[in-house]
Amino acid sequence: MNKINPKKLLNSKWTSVNPTNKEKHFMVSDIEFDEEGLVVSCSIEAVISKRSIPIDWNDLKNDRDWIHGWK
Repeated sequence: MNKINPKKLLNSKWTSVNPTNKEKHFMVSDIEFDEEGLVVSCSIEAVISKRSIPIDWNDLKNDRDWIHGWK
């Protein structure tokens, strides 16, 4: 289980354990918070293709799918 602080999520780097379309490395490109400081939306961007993908930020906690940093 990856530990994540939502306030430090923006521009964090992630490696997909199961890459698709040769997209392995990602960076959190956009995150929105509500008035209470809870994450409303999150997007990651593939480094190689610049494709942006909306993601539930809690999915990044699953270490079977994501590794924190670029490996």
